[in-house]
Amino acid sequence: MKPSFVSHTDYQQFVFDRLRQHYSNGAAVLVRNDWPVIWKCYISDLSHTTSFLCEGYSAKGPAPRDPASMLRSYLLFLLVRPEIGLTKWVDELYRVPLYAILSGFEPGDIPGVGTFYDFLSRFWAAEKSHLKPKVKPRRRKPKRGKKGEKAPTTSTGKVKRLVERILRNGMPKQHQPFDRLLAFFQSQIIAVSEKYGLLGNATALTIAGDGTPVVTSAYPRSKAVCDCHARGIAKCHHPRLYSQPDCDSGWDSARERYFNGYHLYMLTAANSPHDLPLYPKLQPASRHDALSFVVSTVEFSQRFTLGMVDKMLLDAAHDAGAIYDLLAHQNIQPFIDLNVRATKNLETHSDIRISPKGIPICLAGLEMKRNGFEPPRKRFKWICPLMTTRTKCACTTPCSSAKYGRSFHTACKDNPRLFPETPRDSEAWKIIYKRRTTVERSNKREKMDYKLESGRHRSTKMWYIRLYGIMICQHVDAWFAHRKADLEPLQTQWLQSAS
Repeated sequence: MKPSFVSHTDYQQFVFDRLRQHYSNGAAVLVRNDWPVIWKCYISDLSHTTSFLCEGYSAKGPAPRDPASMLRSYLLFLLVRPEIGLTKWVDELYRVPLYAILSGFEPGDIPGVGTFYDFLSRFWAAEKSHLKPKVKPRRRKPKRGKKGEKAPTTSTGKVKRLVERILRNGMPKQHQPFDRLLAFFQSQIIAVSEKYGLLGNATALTIAGDGTPVVTSAYPRSKAVCDCHARGIAKCHHPRLYSQPDCDSGWDSARERYFNGYHLYMLTAANSPHDLPLYPKLQPASRHDALSFVVSTVEFSQRFTLGMVDKMLLDAAHDAGAIYDLLAHQNIQPFIDLNVRATKNLETHSDIRISPKGIPICLAGLEMKRNGFEPPRKRFKWICPLMTTRTKCACTTPCSSAKYGRSFHTACKDNPRLFPETPRDSEAWKIIYKRRTTVERSNKREKMDYKLESGRHRSTKMWYIRLYGIMICQHVDAWFAHRKADLEPLQTQWLQSAS
């Protein structure tokens, strides 16, 4: 039958009533470290989970567990014991009455492991647990990257071809099984963070993007679907059956080793004081950051409805002309670190050349000085580097007869990669771009603090559910930090009433 709606106020009253019953008069003790977890559950209104998932329940049959309590218990599991599995978490609910009470369950009346998995599957809008079919061709390992650098893309020009196809034909919005997770995350979690002002300027968001490896197993598990081995053929090129078809082998540039799993590409709110995540995408481990960004940003722009994106902060792995074209098409100002790949100066229509860093080089081989910006034309003016005053030049062989010396203009539209609207050596660029590391800190929290890779899952469905659960916990942590001063009097009041 359909689940009954339990308001958040009723849940809060339930928690305080059961805490007084089990943790007062010396029967049991709450230590200081328990209170942050108590308040995080207390302030997190998850009551709308019931109405969000109501259509997925049958109108007949036994009464189900409260969906809000099931989700709250799963988030509590990630908050306090993310290194264990759901089977051991059920044991913890029986062993520690505090965890059962905070979940919304009566101590001793705990749902089973299968009930948790059945509930979590309701967030996955597909019958299959993977995005790709299990039978697929065998894939080779990607090339090793240079020390400290990303592995190169599998084929030259792939990013450019993909962007050109998107700009030419558009990218139609395709239904994804994780859309239900994202819709809940946006409407019930990100919207609350926006109301608290924890995302920065929501009307003109600044977003940072970066990828990180997620290890799911020691090696790719697969078995043959042909009889070549029985016929004495040691190596064949037939497809194989993979238990994790959405994973493959990738190169971890930080640890300088191969791994099997996903390439998690994350978009975060760069101006958030708590490094809050906005949109994740689990992609094959062999996929390059630049290609992952193109796929993620297009899907994000199709699904995000809570604000407009004004700036995009990316590292040097995204320094490709096609990405600048895509961001210009989306009316987003790019802030991308320059990846100096060339060693020669670029030729222009005049005798002035351009350095790989985007600085004009005069005939004497010196870098010219920037002398202002023309907003209407979006171009920079450069002057002779040897001008000592407005009308006096120290060059022995001046290349211009003008009394103000030689000048040159570079327009953003000619090469947005070399001539960004905000110069890379300006103070404004440094202030904005230093927030790019928010995405790295967010990824660190997911992998280190919340033990993302400790999940022993064999399906993309459960990896996405675990990932979104961790992202919700990150937002809940920010809510608690934002409201901590208001909650301290309530804690004192409860302690006095319980004594």
